[in-house]
Parts: sequence; C-alpha cells; structure tokens
Amino acid sequence: MRKVLIAAGGTGGHMFPAQALAENLHHAGWNVAMITDERGRKHAGNIPASPIIDVEAASISMRRPLKAAGGAFKLAKGVVKSKMYMQQFRPDVAVGFGGYAAFPAMRAARSLGIPIILHEQNAVLGRVNRAFAAKAHAVASGFELLTRAPKGTNHIWTGNPLRGQIMRAVPRDYFAPDDGGDIYLLIVGGSLGAKIVSETVPAAIALLPTALQKRLVVVQQTREEYMDAAKDIYKACGVRATCAPFFTDIEQHLAKAHYVIARAGASSVSEIAVMGKPSLLVPLAIAMDDHQTVNAQTLKGHDAADILPESQFTAEGVKTTLMERLNDSHWLQSASASARLTARPDAASKLAELVADAAQK
Repeated sequence: MRKVLIAAGGTGGHMFPAQALAENLHHAGWNVAMITDERGRKHAGNIPASPIIDVEAASISMRRPLKAAGGAFKLAKGVVKSKMYMQQFRPDVAVGFGGYAAFPAMRAARSLGIPIILHEQNAVLGRVNRAFAAKAHAVASGFELLTRAPKGTNHIWTGNPLRGQIMRAVPRDYFAPDDGGDIYLLIVGGSLGAKIVSETVPAAIALLPTALQKRLVVVQQTREEYMDAAKDIYKACGVRATCAPFFTDIEQHLAKAHYVIARAGASSVSEIAVMGKPSLLVPLAIAMDDHQTVNAQTLKGHDAADILPESQFTAEGVKTTLMERLNDSHWLQSASASARLTARPDAASKLAELVADAAQK
C-alpha cells in the first residue's frame, strides 16, 4: 500500500484543500497520515488520515527578534518530531499545503530524501512554499497565475482541490432570477466572519429601494457580536434573512445563491467559480503580498465578479454595486457561465496524479 504524508495547518484555507486530497487518495487505497498544528486540528475532524500528528509551529518576523527566536525554536522542535514520525511511517511522498504548520514536515522530508509536492492555494506563492519550491517534485497551484515562484520551480496548474461536500452540491445550471422573483444572496466573511462584511452589508441593504429589498432572501455568516444588529436591520427592512456565525451546510446555500458577497481567499474564489456564481469580492487588506486581490482578479478578468477593496467597501459602495448587478439578469447569467470557465472541478484528481507520479519516481 502506498503511503502519503500530508502537512497543513492554520486556517481552513490550507486545511480544506488538504482534506480534498486526502479524501481522493484514501478512496484510491492510499495510507494517509497527516501533520498539522493546534489551529489546523480544529478543521481536521473529517479528514480521512490516521494518525494525525500535532507539531508546534510559529511564524517568524525579524521585526520582533525575541518572538522570532521563540518561533524558530518551536519550528525546530516540529522538525525533529516530524522526522521521527516519518522514519517510522516511511511515506512514499510528502505533500505540503503551505503555512507554517507545513514547514517542519517539508524540512524533515527533504532531510530524509522523501520527494515532496507543494500545493499553493493562492495566486501568490507563500513564504513557506517559496522556501521549498525549487527542490520540490512539483508545485501545484490553485490558479493559473502563480507569482513569486523561484527560478527552477516546476509549476503545474491543478486548481484548488475542493471538499467532496462542495463538489456534490454543484448545481448543473444557473438560472438568473425572474423579474420580480426572489433573489438569493449569500454573504460570507471567511472562516470567522469578517467584521467589515458583518457590519457593512446589512447597512448597504438598508439603503436599497423597498421593491428590491422585498425580493431578497439573505443568508449571512456574521460575527456573533454583530448578529443582533444585522437581524434588526433586516427585520426593519422586511428582508427575509438567516444569520449565523457558521454554517455546516454552506455548500447548500452556495448552490442556491444567485449572488455571493465574500472575501477573496483561495477556497472561497475556487468554490464560487466551480458553483458558477456571480460575486462581489472584498480582498483582505492585510493579506500577505496582497494575494487576495490577485486571487479575485481571476474572476474579475472574466467579468464574473466585481472587486471592492476595503477602502471602498462602504454601505454606499456596496449598495451601488448591488443595484447595478441584481437588476441585470443578463449579466448575472453571463457572469455565472464566465465563472465556471475559471474553475478546475478535477483539481483533487489532478493533484492526486502528481502525488502518484512523485511516489513512483
């Protein structure tokens, strides 16, 4: 039986693609193990890997020398623990999904001569993946564009592997809302619900004409502290709305939506694309290398989405965009088709093929 060691951690943006690959390889008969960190463990409940090993991980910034020294010590401990486990498990290949939780496993794999595959979810190669890219068997990317890759990188565009629950919910067709019909609007702000999205979108919807408000059916992921305010605004406007900090069935709401407002994380953009949904994207301003803006350009460049940077993501700015887009069924239909053109629904299987190829060599 072939063996693979998957390393990912931190946010769902790293963990969900890792889960999709693990599901694919497990189904194909691979023995899957995983290395993650404390934060990644929170997203590991549905990953078919055994065992799942926790290691210490930390970011390193030379602007804060004392913290950097502590982070380096944690990473060193993680490398030792990863190496000891790999010597027992003896994987045929190790796959890293970026983030500091993947660093110890990739460093250990390199020291043991185990071939490595890297997957970069974003359109900008992250710092950890950058450190190992030139020596990797391949660097798979979520988007066709991949910037900041070092010379000699074997870059292959696979797309972002999406979880089975997402892929099973992909609708066959998109039907723009009829004149006067209900408009299903999904609002998500990332794994924890962004403050700017939680606050701004209800305020924007409150500015819409009454006739449009009456047509809206809103599902909004909103932070707990803004929940009551959002519900009160929607109630006052007569907007049918469901608000929650987290949705376990987000794929069902995404499949039903006519229009999506979201951050521009790699998983969000990829899920919006494969579902064929027109969208309004608000990139995270503090994202490393402004990678969310680059992610969002994939859909924007195909006229499938609008981008509003945080500086322009105001109630008035969002209201103006909603007025233009939700009243244009022709654009909604066209944007849906364009979004699908950017999707790679076979991403998990393509990445699995790269893993198998690395294991054979």
